[in-house]
Amino acid sequence: MPLLINGERIDLARPAGDMIRAYPHLEEKAKLLRSQPPQIVEPKGLLYVQQREFAVTTPKDGSVSILGSDDATTCHIVVLRHTDSGATCLTHCDGSDTEAEVSLIMSSVKSFSNTTGCGRLEVHLVGGFNDDRQLSQKLTNQLLRAFDLQPDDVHLVTFCVSELNDREEKDIHFPIIYGIAVNVKTGEIFPATFPEKGPDEALRSAHVLTGARLTNIYDAKMEQLHIGPYFWRPFPHVDFWLEQDDKQILQHSSLISTDEER
Repeated sequence: MPLLINGERIDLARPAGDMIRAYPHLEEKAKLLRSQPPQIVEPKGLLYVQQREFAVTTPKDGSVSILGSDDATTCHIVVLRHTDSGATCLTHCDGSDTEAEVSLIMSSVKSFSNTTGCGRLEVHLVGGFNDDRQLSQKLTNQLLRAFDLQPDDVHLVTFCVSELNDREEKDIHFPIIYGIAVNVKTGEIFPATFPEKGPDEALRSAHVLTGARLTNIYDAKMEQLHIGPYFWRPFPHVDFWLEQDDKQILQHSSLISTDEER
């Protein structure tokens, strides 16, 4: 079944700019989202999601009321929500295996929902900008295609990505929104920053550095954060990299050097 806007299937053969012009309400919604100042989200009731992680829960959760993530430059933050059950998933995608990741979060939300009854699946995409290497645009296209391949109808509601999330300063492009949060009880999505990114921020970051695939970090039934075992392999040529300055490391290992040098 297709990815839909206003009940119509998206023509993915068209450039993203043409799609935006065909559905001006998406651009207006992106403009409204960009205009909101980021809210500072404190740890109470928050489950912070790092890169290559996802979490799904429902409004019945007594421990988590907010899902959120930030530090997205070329990465995209994806919120998938079922309007009847309220089951909500937030993930931070970097393009490592987009099609498999979308299938995984779809299955997770559907496991808490009756997709044959009332309600529908709605997706919100936020992140990226007009980066020099076009990594953001590539990830945007990957996500659109991956949702279009799903067996269930998915309705694209928020599209604040790539050129719709771009600002320019002294001929250098930057994202406008780096992070968002979603209120699991109401479905409200808003720009956000997070003073604390735990629990176990260092342990979870190390998990990503091992090359981990997208990981579900939350057991909604038990209301517990869960990080499974992982294995660390020796880092090749570590002596060489330890001798390099920050600029060299950014140029060769970062998703986008210009913005992260800022």
